[in-house]
Amino acid sequence: MKKIIVFIVFLLALQTVSAQLFTKEKVANNIDNLDQKFLSWGYFLGFNQYDFKFDYNEDLKDILVDKTFGFHLGLVGDMRINDYMNLRLEPGVFFTTRNLRYDESYFAGMDFNDSDLLREVKSTYIHVPLLLKVSTKRINNFKPFIIGGISTAINLSSNEENPDDNSAGEFRMKRNVYFYEIGFGIDLYLLYFKFTPSIRAIFAINDEIVRDSDPNSPWTGNVAKMQTRGIFINFTFQ
Repeated sequence: MKKIIVFIVFLLALQTVSAQLFTKEKVANNIDNLDQKFLSWGYFLGFNQYDFKFDYNEDLKDILVDKTFGFHLGLVGDMRINDYMNLRLEPGVFFTTRNLRYDESYFAGMDFNDSDLLREVKSTYIHVPLLLKVSTKRINNFKPFIIGGISTAINLSSNEENPDDNSAGEFRMKRNVYFYEIGFGIDLYLLYFKFTPSIRAIFAINDEIVRDSDPNSPWTGNVAKMQTRGIFINFTFQ
C-alpha cells in the first residue's frame, strides 16, 4: 500500500512537470517570494527502508537482512545562499525494523535453536543532517534539485550499554552513527505552499556493531564491520 501511495505521488508530480514544460500557455508563478527569504521553515514526513552492509573476517555465508518500510517525520530549516544553493538542517525522528537471519553454519559444533538464527533489530533514530541543496533555475512552478551532505544520528534503541549480549538474546549496536547522504527531488510551487517530493540515500561511515563478550560468538565473531545504509522517501511542506 505504501509503495502504491509513493508511486501515485511521484506520478502526479511528473505529470505536473510535464504539463508545465510542454504547454504553450503561460503559467502564472505561485508564491514568487518564498525562495527569496533568507530563512524559511517547514516540515517533512515520509517512509524509509534501512539495510546493513557487512564485511566479514572469514568467507562464510552472508548474514541476510529482512528489510521493512519504516516511518519518519521532522522539521526543516532552510538558509538561502543564492538563487541556486541553500543550506538546510532537517532534524527528524526515524522508526525502522530490520531482521537478521544467520545461516546454521555459524553455529557449527554448537547447540542452538531456531530463535538463535534470528535477531530482530528495532531502531529509533534522532537523525540530524546538514545538507547543501543545489537547484536549477525555476521553470514555471517547479524546480529540480540535487541534495547532499553529512549527518549524525542517535539510536535510542541501540542497547549499547546493556550488559547482556546475544547469548542472552540481546543484539547491541553503537548509539552514535555518522552518515553521508545524497539525493534528488523537485520543488512544486502550489498556490499557498511549496510541496517537495524527494528520494535520498544514506550510508554510514562508522562501524555500528557492539561485539559479544565471547570473541568467537556466532552472532558477532565473524563480523569485521557492520554499517547502516538506507533509502528515504520524503514529502516536504514549506
